[in-house]
Amino acid sequence: MLRFNDPLLMPITLETPHERLARGLPLAGSPGELYVERRSIPLAVADQAGVRFDPDWQGRPAVITPMYDLNGNLCSVHGRYLQQLGNENKMFTIGPGGGMVQVLGGIKNDPIIIVEGLFDALSLAVCGYGSLATVGRHAPWLADICAGKKVLLGFDANKPGEADVKHYQSLLKNANCYRIIPPHHCKDWNTALVKRGAAVVTFWLRNFMNNLEHRS
Repeated sequence: MLRFNDPLLMPITLETPHERLARGLPLAGSPGELYVERRSIPLAVADQAGVRFDPDWQGRPAVITPMYDLNGNLCSVHGRYLQQLGNENKMFTIGPGGGMVQVLGGIKNDPIIIVEGLFDALSLAVCGYGSLATVGRHAPWLADICAGKKVLLGFDANKPGEADVKHYQSLLKNANCYRIIPPHHCKDWNTALVKRGAAVVTFWLRNFMNNLEHRS
C-alpha cells in the first residue's frame, strides 16, 4: 500500500483544508458536472456526497471532496483532476490525514464497505450502497470502528487491489472481512458502472449481499 506525504496546506496560497473546501464551487453548471456525468455519476449523487468543483486545484481544474475522521471532523480535502497529460498527477490532497471519504453513511453502514477511490464510492452510491474510500490514506481509527463487524473489501480487481485487501485483512483482524470484486472484466467499480450500467452493478451487489446473509 502506497503512503502519501500530503501537504498540510495548499501550496502557494497556504489555505487550510477548511478554507479551500469553502472556496469550492457547486458542481452544477461547472466542468465538474460534465466530468462526473461522463463517468456515469448523476449530479445529485455527487452533490449528496459533498463533491465540489475547484477551477484551480494546485493549478488545474478538479473535483474535490472532504475526508472526515470518526467524529465527522474535516481532516483533508482530496482532489481528482478532470484530465491529466503525460506525467501529470491524477490526484492531489491537502491536510494532516486521518480521514476517509465517506459516502451515504460511510462508517454507519452494515456491512461497512471499503473501496479505493472517490469514484468507486460514488459508483456504489449510484447503486444505493454507502462506503468509505481510502484514496490510499491511513485512518488510525478504522480498526476500532470495524471490530466485530462485517467489512467488505472492494478494492480493484488487480494485483495492487489484492495487495490492499491483504493489508486491510491484517489491519482489521478483529473484523469479519470479505472480499468483493466488481463484475467480471471490470477493474474497478466505476469501470463496471460505465461499461455495464447501474442495473447490472446493483444486481451484482445485491446478489453478494444476499449470499453473505446466508453465510452468516
